[in-house]
Amino acid sequence: MAEKNVVLRFEDVSVSHYENKIFEHLDLTVRAGDFIYIVGPVGSGKSTLLKSVYAETPIEKQGAANVLGFDLLKLKRSSLPRLRRQLGIVFQDFRLLENKTAIENLDFVLRATGVKNKQIRKERITGVLQEVGMELKGYKYPHELSGGEQQRIAIARALLSEPKLILADEPTGNLDVETGLGITRILQKIASKGKTAVLMATHNERIIRELPAAELYIGANKPELSVASASQEREDGVSIETNNI
Repeated sequence: MAEKNVVLRFEDVSVSHYENKIFEHLDLTVRAGDFIYIVGPVGSGKSTLLKSVYAETPIEKQGAANVLGFDLLKLKRSSLPRLRRQLGIVFQDFRLLENKTAIENLDFVLRATGVKNKQIRKERITGVLQEVGMELKGYKYPHELSGGEQQRIAIARALLSEPKLILADEPTGNLDVETGLGITRILQKIASKGKTAVLMATHNERIIRELPAAELYIGANKPELSVASASQEREDGVSIETNNI
């Protein structure tokens, strides 16, 4: 039986990128409400780890890897869309459609995922814009928004599917530090509500220092993933479990 609130469980997981071993023998349990930084130097494999979660980078056929009830070691290509629709993914470069307003960007995603009811789409878009503090700028085009505002829209887009797990790949990489802190606070607030876990890759030490959370560290000269914060207890008593062999 699946443990309550667990959205990701890796047991003795190893991942390689071509001939380079990114990490090995990783045990990681993530529950709804957890916020974890994936940290390490540029090029150390942070993005590769996140890609392994949404099955773009394959996991070596050992151990166990379960994400939102999907067994990644047995996942068929035909099941990939179902897995990814249940994840929220935030990229460094926003990836908004330049010829559409913020609202139209969000509506495009809902239409593409089969939400036909116009009123339901409108209510969902209003809700996610409010969640990221962009309810007054939904009618602006991406070029009319600052980088931080575009990233807020990208986070809103990730929230449309009401995901239990958000993967944020260097979401502050193109932003100044203060704006990046604001984006990180939004992601931490989402996690704090207890329904969604967030894994955020970053190499920004100031953000990590000012907004501390559990960390998984990928060393520049090590093939394995080491753990910077082995356990973080939250007020509700739920803990993040991480172990490295």
